[in-house]
Amino acid sequence: MPTFIFTASRLAPDNRLRPGRIEIDTANVTYCKGYVFGCKTTAIVRSSIASVSIGTGLFFADVVIESSGGGRITASGFKKADAQRILEILT
Repeated sequence: MPTFIFTASRLAPDNRLRPGRIEIDTANVTYCKGYVFGCKTTAIVRSSIASVSIGTGLFFADVVIESSGGGRITASGFKKADAQRILEILT
């Protein structure tokens, strides 16, 4: 399976300087939230994903990925089609 990379829009309020990015490969789901200096990376093993949900607004969508161990990725500012694709890949 190839690696899928989804990048949030810079137009979303939380992503002005450095947009967040979700990378999905065969083993992990990795979320990298960019900041002015560096980034924060969160990874969840795909086999431990308990739920995936999306919330759509007028222009953008939020993605929430929860693991069975209590880990959580909350990412905002994605295109609605990208959020739907993330949901399809992970479920």
